[in-house]
Amino acid sequence: MSLSDNMLRIGIPSKGRLSELATELLLQAGLNFRRQERALFARVSGLAADITFLRTDDIPTLCAEGAIDVGITGSDLVEEAGAQIDVRMKLGVGRCKLAVCVPLHGNIQSASDLAGKRVATSFPRTTERYLNKHSAPVHLVGLNGSVEIMISLGVADAIVDLVETGSTLAANQLRILDIIGEYETVLIQSPKCRDLATADRIVRRLEGVVIARDYSLLEYNIPRAKLSQAEAITPGFTSPTVNSLEDPNWCAVRAMVKRKEVITIMERLEQIGAIAILEFSINNCRLDQNPGG
Repeated sequence: MSLSDNMLRIGIPSKGRLSELATELLLQAGLNFRRQERALFARVSGLAADITFLRTDDIPTLCAEGAIDVGITGSDLVEEAGAQIDVRMKLGVGRCKLAVCVPLHGNIQSASDLAGKRVATSFPRTTERYLNKHSAPVHLVGLNGSVEIMISLGVADAIVDLVETGSTLAANQLRILDIIGEYETVLIQSPKCRDLATADRIVRRLEGVVIARDYSLLEYNIPRAKLSQAEAITPGFTSPTVNSLEDPNWCAVRAMVKRKEVITIMERLEQIGAIAILEFSINNCRLDQNPGG
């Protein structure tokens, strides 16, 4: 198939972990498509949109140039490219940090100590801006991969690279000197977007998925005499749903809660007499982020 000028063009990474995350998000948001082996494009079923499979680091530039209308990429790559695009939303996945890393037992203690050193990185623009702020001119070694081994190979005295767990740094006898920035996967939009209505529709769908991932639905039974205490623990998004049970002394409550707080909330409910406390996942939702506003 070929791209249509009448379709919104969505750029996503063609391979790697970010490709998997982007595909999962779009499918969960109801953007159904099937990629044929090695195909560069895919048509979204039931929506005036095409998926374009691209190099992750090309997506910000192609979006700025209008080759694609919206794209999913890392905010670190957006910053590195310096592309003139709009960040429509953070997608809550792919979080990482860009860090200056030095030998574990070296004598580099601050950014100013890097002056005159060799620094290897896949983010030369971002690194240069950071070093300029610290008045530390260096010899930048630009690379596209395996940055963490450059000190061991004698190519660099320090590196600037993405850090997630820190296990790779430990394996290479490195430590973090400073954090340049924190990043995550984002949805970006071109200033030349050819179909703003469809772009807004996709944003709204993705918002439903991203917000749902932060919440769980709790259901429990509580003595009616303790209802006010229970409502204080689980106020819900605007208010909880309360239903009467056959026993007039009891009621059933349903409320959205922050997923990361579920265990603590269940314990607090149990302490005031709640029983049959159940947690349910929320796959998608539509919420007014400013109720009453």
